[in-house]
Amino acid sequence: MSEILEQISTSMQRGKSKEVKELVQTALDQGIPAKQILDESLLKGMSIVGEKFKNNEVFVPEVLIAARAMNMGVEVLKPALNASGVQSVGKAIVCTVKGDQHDIGKNLVKMMLEGAGLEVIDLKTDVSKEQVVEAIKETHAKVVCLSALLTTTMSYQKEIIDAIAEAGLRDQVKVMVGGAPVTQAFADEIGADAYTADAASCAQVARAYFN
Repeated sequence: MSEILEQISTSMQRGKSKEVKELVQTALDQGIPAKQILDESLLKGMSIVGEKFKNNEVFVPEVLIAARAMNMGVEVLKPALNASGVQSVGKAIVCTVKGDQHDIGKNLVKMMLEGAGLEVIDLKTDVSKEQVVEAIKETHAKVVCLSALLTTTMSYQKEIIDAIAEAGLRDQVKVMVGGAPVTQAFADEIGADAYTADAASCAQVARAYFN
């Protein structure tokens, strides 16, 4: 049993989407529970990719390809996961803030969060504080990840945090910030709960909020 789970993990890390789909189906046909396939092959493999990314052993293209392969595997598992009542760990909102159209970092964070078992609400780019507040109310997400890639837009992260507080929702969510110009000192200054330098670290910290 562990052999096929290992194969799925390895194929996923190499970004072999077609192989991953076939192997996941084979594992299901062999009677391996969907949750076990998810945890012990796909999520485990993505966590290895995340660690390698953090250590500069792999780079953005490899992570994106591995994440695509993971998503293919998850698609095959979805019906079985739903049938067995498996829920996601929790919900996280991700977005790039108003005035900023950069999305590669945000997309990486989204994939890493999904790899950590979270349901991700992606508000995309150029997102206003009103949109974030509305999304928290609608989805009851516990984590909000704000990305800013420009020195001119990073201050908008503070505006969003202030708007969340004004809406009376600040104690319900953990706000995480990131992006090239953002630092730990800036995160402390604007009252964010966490700052992480890369997508893999972001997923680890976010996941810990649900433990």
